[in-house]
Amino acid sequence: MIIWLASYPKSGNTFLRALLSAYLFTKDGIFLPNSIKKIKQFPAEGLFKKFGVDTSNQLEFVKNYISVQKKINSLDNKSIRFFKTHSGLYDINGFKFTDLNNTLGVIYIVRDPRSVVKSYANHQGMSLELALKTLLEFSALTGLGKHTEKIEEKNKKITHVGSWASNYNSWKEFKKLDKYLLVKYEDLVFNTEKTFLKILNFIFKLGGSQVQIDDKKLKNSIKSTTFTKMQKLEKEEGFNEEMKNIDDQKITFFKYGPKENDPNKLPKFLKDKIEKEFKTELEELNYL
Repeated sequence: MIIWLASYPKSGNTFLRALLSAYLFTKDGIFLPNSIKKIKQFPAEGLFKKFGVDTSNQLEFVKNYISVQKKINSLDNKSIRFFKTHSGLYDINGFKFTDLNNTLGVIYIVRDPRSVVKSYANHQGMSLELALKTLLEFSALTGLGKHTEKIEEKNKKITHVGSWASNYNSWKEFKKLDKYLLVKYEDLVFNTEKTFLKILNFIFKLGGSQVQIDDKKLKNSIKSTTFTKMQKLEKEEGFNEEMKNIDDQKITFFKYGPKENDPNKLPKFLKDKIEKEFKTELEELNYL
C-alpha cells in the first residue's frame, strides 16, 4: 500500500525523502545519494510505460492513475511504498488521483508560500513575478521538471498541481479518515528530531506495527541530511533532481537555505499579494 509524500513544489519534499531514505533504507542511517531513488515520483513516464500505458497521451495518464497503483500494490500487498507527488488530490475528467484501496495515508509537507515563490523561481529559472503567477493559478496541467524551451511537448512530464492553496487544501480529504499528517517545512528544518519522530510514529501507526525507534539511526539520519550537508553533496557529486536553464546551465537545487529565504525579505509588492490571496491558509497555518 502507498503512503504519499505530497507537497506543492519546492516545499521540502526532498528534505523529507532524504530523512526517510537515510533512516529506512540504510544500515546506519547515514544518507546515501542512491537511497533517495527508492522513493519515486508519481506520476512518472517510466513507471507508466512499465505497465503498458500510452504515455504520449495525457488523458491515458490520468485514466490509469489508479490502475497503475493497483498493479504496484499487487506486487506485494503487505509492503509500504512511499511515493513523492506534487499532484493535488483532484478528480480530472472524472478520474480520481487515488483511492482508499490503494492508499494507506498521506504526509503533506507545506511551506510558507512567501518562501516557496523564491525557491520555485530559482528551480524553474524564472522571475519572481512569474513564479508568483504560477502559485496563484489553478492550472489543470502544469509541466514540472523540464523547460518547455528545451523539450518537445509530447515528452513533458505533466502533473496536476493546481494553485498553492488548492494543492494544500485538496489533500485534507484524508484528514477526515485519520490518515493525514501535516508537516510544516519550517518545523522539519528548525525542530527536526521532534518532527521526524512524529512522522515515523505516523508511518508505524498506518502500517499497524509497533513503534520501534533506533536512536542511533535517527541521529545519523538527521546529521547527514542537513541543508549544509546536502548543499555540499550537490556541489561535489551533483544531485539527480537538479535542472538546466534555457542556456543549458545547471540550476543549483540546494541554493536557498532558511536564512537566505526569509519571507520578510521578499519584495513588498509580492509579499502583500501573497498575503492577500492566501490569507485564509496563511492564518490557518499560523504563517500570519
